[in-house]
Amino acid sequence: MLRTSRLSLIAQSLGKRAYSVEVNKSWTPYVVQTYSRPEVFLNKGKGSLLWDSEGKKYIDFTAGIAVTSLGHADDEIAEILKDQGSLLLHTSNLYYSDWMVKAAHDIIETTKRSGGMKDAHQVFFANSGTEANEAALKFARKWGNTRSHPRNGVVSFGGSFHGRTFGSLSATATPKYQEPFAPMVPGFKHGTINDTPALSSLITEDTCGVIVEPIQGEGGINSCSVEFLTALRRRCDEVDAVLIYDEIQCGLGRTGDFWAHQILPQEAHPDILTTAKSLGNGFPIGATIVSERIGNVLAKGDHGSTYGGNPLGARIACNTVARLSDAKFLEGVKERSKVFTDRFSQLQTKYPKLVTETRGRGLILGLQLTVDVAPIIDQLREKGLLVVSCGTNTLRFVPALNIPTELIEEGLDIIDATLSSQSQ
Repeated sequence: MLRTSRLSLIAQSLGKRAYSVEVNKSWTPYVVQTYSRPEVFLNKGKGSLLWDSEGKKYIDFTAGIAVTSLGHADDEIAEILKDQGSLLLHTSNLYYSDWMVKAAHDIIETTKRSGGMKDAHQVFFANSGTEANEAALKFARKWGNTRSHPRNGVVSFGGSFHGRTFGSLSATATPKYQEPFAPMVPGFKHGTINDTPALSSLITEDTCGVIVEPIQGEGGINSCSVEFLTALRRRCDEVDAVLIYDEIQCGLGRTGDFWAHQILPQEAHPDILTTAKSLGNGFPIGATIVSERIGNVLAKGDHGSTYGGNPLGARIACNTVARLSDAKFLEGVKERSKVFTDRFSQLQTKYPKLVTETRGRGLILGLQLTVDVAPIIDQLREKGLLVVSCGTNTLRFVPALNIPTELIEEGLDIIDATLSSQSQ
């Protein structure tokens, strides 16, 4: 209460702009500087709009990096936070809670009903995407250690991003993330997505698991082909390796299907599926979904999480899973996607020296430019539009899945005007 009062007094006495500068000067030095942030303090959101401490409004094409798929300050989730907060927040994993088991049930049954992961069987709850992947990698290693020919090798792919804890980081085949923390966990090697002929030498009898994003997010919105993922599944079966699909960014409705891999034939489905981000719409929660054959090799004590599956996070997950899997909602994602892609085609025609390609599916989209996008992102932010980058010179679009069409058009108008100034 005292701190809030102090903030109010500072804002009143110094004015909004001076207040932001005051906060930056006096308090941001206490924050570890592992991010390059602009001097923007966001303190309010609703739907696909955000406001900073100066009252400036922004159209949000980022959704907290594909997290707030139902928008900011969603009414239903706000009510859950209030209600569950007054009932029970935490029990630890020493006990079950009603919401934990319901969330597990809903994730498995919704996944099967949607046409995703045909062998989905059980859920391990964590608190983030990197933790969900860490669990998946451990489960794959446990599987490898139980084989008649024990093996511990893990394969991932260039351009991937699986997280920043050591196991997940070792699978993240991007030098800029790995080099400051070398050496990595031993046993990891990396291939190239859509290079099907290389799979026979890449994945061997010493491979326990393979982890891949069906659509790479951080790497540049690069999609794995159906043929490649089908061949990947076949090669894993040949050597008895576990196949992991990381759908932390591309899953839970973002492609217009509940899971990105639903477009694959069932014989290409994974043994393990990881998710997070949209699962909590801003509240930290992750999940690792396993098939029965993986669940059967896991024993009590193999893995744990003090907070994982807490009643609040699990209750929110029940809400998000129900809403993000709704057929009408998913159809809306595809309709909004078309608004983006139609305008992207126009931009490519209008600015051929700047815009070269559109990638992605649904509302995980990339606009490939020929120039450094960092200055463009700064200009867009100044004009009231938030966009993030990925890959090399790629603008990434991962807005709320229910973003109003008029806000899409307004944001794209800002992009059009900004590219126009760049082309002159």
